[in-house]
Amino acid sequence: MLQTITHYFLHFIAIGAIAYWYDPKTWKRNWLILLATMLVDLDHIFADPVFDPERCGIFYHLLHSEYAIGIYLLGALFIKHPILKLIFIGLLFHMLTDFIDCLWMFSKCEDCYRNSEIYRLIY
Repeated sequence: MLQTITHYFLHFIAIGAIAYWYDPKTWKRNWLILLATMLVDLDHIFADPVFDPERCGIFYHLLHSEYAIGIYLLGALFIKHPILKLIFIGLLFHMLTDFIDCLWMFSKCEDCYRNSEIYRLIY
């Protein structure tokens, strides 16, 4: 229960703090932009099953892959356009939130870790 609350708090509420930190004058617009980065989860519809509570999405879904995360990181570091930069920051924060969720799940389910793409990438 606490894991779910934390996950959705980070996805929906904590991004408000990021939006404010990014530019206090336009924090509401920024928060909506960061909310829109949740669309990255549309890649889940290509998974079978679409939702698996014992699956870590990091490195599993296309838009959560190591390549996609690399692009998000490069965009956040090097893009100068403020809205595009914010989108990449939002995508990175989304990946961080999902990664935290994965770590939480792995702490309770060793098989979940051994079956994850993170495990396959490391070993």
